[in-house]
Amino acid sequence: MRKSTLSLAALTALILPGLAVAQEAAAAPPAGAAATDTVFILNSLLFLIGGILVFWMAAGFAMLEAGLVRSKNVTMQLTKNVALFSLAAIFYYLIGYNLMYPLGNWSVNGVLSGVWGPGVLEAVGLSSEAADDYSYASTGSDFFFQLMFCATTASIVSGTLAERVKLWPFLAFTVVLTAVIYPLQASWKWGGGFLDEMGFLDFAGSTVVHSVGGWAALTGALILGPRLGKYKAGKTIPMPGSNLALATLGTFILWLGWFGFNGGSQLAMGTVGDVADVSRIFANTNAAAAGGAVAALILTQLLFKKPDLTMILNGALAGLVSITAEPLTPSLGMATLIGAIGGIIVVFVVPMLDKMKIDDVVGAIPVHLVAGIWGTIAVVLTNPEASLITQLTGIVVVALFVVISSAVVWLILRAVTGIRVGEEDEVNGLDMAELGMEAYPEFSPS
Repeated sequence: MRKSTLSLAALTALILPGLAVAQEAAAAPPAGAAATDTVFILNSLLFLIGGILVFWMAAGFAMLEAGLVRSKNVTMQLTKNVALFSLAAIFYYLIGYNLMYPLGNWSVNGVLSGVWGPGVLEAVGLSSEAADDYSYASTGSDFFFQLMFCATTASIVSGTLAERVKLWPFLAFTVVLTAVIYPLQASWKWGGGFLDEMGFLDFAGSTVVHSVGGWAALTGALILGPRLGKYKAGKTIPMPGSNLALATLGTFILWLGWFGFNGGSQLAMGTVGDVADVSRIFANTNAAAAGGAVAALILTQLLFKKPDLTMILNGALAGLVSITAEPLTPSLGMATLIGAIGGIIVVFVVPMLDKMKIDDVVGAIPVHLVAGIWGTIAVVLTNPEASLITQLTGIVVVALFVVISSAVVWLILRAVTGIRVGEEDEVNGLDMAELGMEAYPEFSPS
């Protein structure tokens, strides 16, 4: 009897664990579904975290501009930055998102989206079967991430035209830029349009984002004209900013945000390879910023006998713009060199623009436009799939479209409402003339 009982116990010990395992296996989803869930979740998380970092760049632009304009115009710059971001959020939702991502549905093949109307998010309590793209990421995370890039483009224009542009015409231009101009040209590359088909490479937007903002800013500066008293008798009159501490803070915020800008543009975090690539992008992005800052530091010492903080700050930003077109393939050394050339560009282009009497208050044209062009060309140095002819073609196509469309909008606004404040208002400052409040009232003459 005892032998029989022991055998039954042994048999039970063998069978029960097996039944438990079988029950767990039956209850669990297929291994492939679990793996796809993980990819969907991690990709969406990358977009959300990256988007938060890029959103923080809005604070960086605001602080940089507040620091580099004169104290009588600080409130205006802060107002513009809050307003332009908010308008970008609304109009990218209403028009821009579907214009930028036709998902193969073109009105004009590779050129104009066939999808019109506001963006639509997925349902509440989404199941994997109902996801718009279960193998990719949630629509909400993708929209959120891409919106931040759109708003960045508008921020670039704000700084260049500071201290003399009217608020409402500027915001009207922002609406057109974020609803139509930026999304349309971005669709040609990131929406699978004709630039993408021809092999144009722009990983995170040296051209698609930064040079677009730069071209729009340059066009506006040419039509708007320089600030009063900026150029006299063949000389450039310095107009120092109000707070270099704020400008430095803004630069570091932008530097931080760029990790989301470039890292998130990997667009995937569901595999070991993707995560390794994101970390590589972070490291290269940081190296390029450092290269740009150090190059500007050394070059201003050599040329002007003293380092120039504003050049150093913009050198770091130019390094970041320069690496944005291809932050993955370079080595750390090459990323540093690419960024350093961006810093050198700033030091030479800023005085060149002054000789041409193009007034760029914060240096956005050298940083975002010229360094953006350099970064787009530099892709051929490290990515064997890049073609110099194709890269140059993409640069020229985007330049022509943005300059022509921006000029049309600026000229219409100038004819209808005027785009420049009056001389007296410019002298007194836009804070009081346009807004009736000052950033530093305790320091104003009573």
